[in-house]
Amino acid sequence: MSHSLDSSAKLNIAYWMRLTRTLDDAIMAMWKQGRGVGGTFSGKGHEAISVGAGFAMGTDDVVAPMHRDLGCYLVRGLSPDRILANQLGKAEGVTGGRDANLHGLGDLSLNILGFVSHLPQSMPVALGAAMAFQYREEPRVALTFAGDGSSNAGLFHETLNLAAVQNAPLIVVVENNQYAYSTPIHEQMAIDDIVVRAAAHGVAGEIVDGNDVVAVYDAVLEAATRARRGEGPSLIEAKTMRMLGHAIHDGAEYVPRSLLSEWKERDPVTRWEERLVEEGLLTPETLARLQEECRDEVEAAIEYAERAPLPDAAGITTGVYAP
Repeated sequence: MSHSLDSSAKLNIAYWMRLTRTLDDAIMAMWKQGRGVGGTFSGKGHEAISVGAGFAMGTDDVVAPMHRDLGCYLVRGLSPDRILANQLGKAEGVTGGRDANLHGLGDLSLNILGFVSHLPQSMPVALGAAMAFQYREEPRVALTFAGDGSSNAGLFHETLNLAAVQNAPLIVVVENNQYAYSTPIHEQMAIDDIVVRAAAHGVAGEIVDGNDVVAVYDAVLEAATRARRGEGPSLIEAKTMRMLGHAIHDGAEYVPRSLLSEWKERDPVTRWEERLVEEGLLTPETLARLQEECRDEVEAAIEYAERAPLPDAAGITTGVYAP
């Protein structure tokens, strides 16, 4: 257990993880009911990674989350109202109705870089931010995420190589969730651990249990501390399981049910809540109240997003730099 997390921080993490799960479940339910626009993605099972990593970063640091990092967006200050409005293509959404998806949730006022949907294209963008911090001699760090599949792409290696050469303050968290769309990890690569690629590029590397929020938090916090000391980039492999399909349209029939059952027993949200009950920080009553508060917050966000106006077509070219 991390010694850097006091009781208040642990309870805050419980709130963010439960809110993330509640919002994710609501989005999935809405789309299945035909109340959504376009497609969407679930981060179920990834809450410990997205919340733990986001919680470890300073407010002046930059994060570049991806489509399974809903918790990171929330921790960094994007409200459920704005996220759901964006999902529904409303004017009050983060992109002003230009992208009805989890893509494009960037907000530079919150130091969130917009997600580049083709993985791992967010990596060089985050590296650019890290190199800017280094050039300006600012004690800031850039963090981004990648998947197991994208770790096989050339850009993944090019970014790590340049980050190492420049000794840049960059953290890359690989969410190894066993499948790149429908391709299992053993058909993607001939190695057991993605983190071995860190040594090949001269980058610090670590494997963590991606369903343990404290393990993720500690690893990211340590990596950020090293980066601020001028000790360069880090690659963290967080092992987890994608509990639903690639996107809402994907039933994931190709995933063995036994594998999902195995990982369900390690559910990151209930695991953390149970740990706090054991520590006496939560009681069954306060836990039930927390869960109810998160449901109320998400229901209010749904009502807000559904009432919000659609964008004015007259502004369709605003902010478009290559029409």
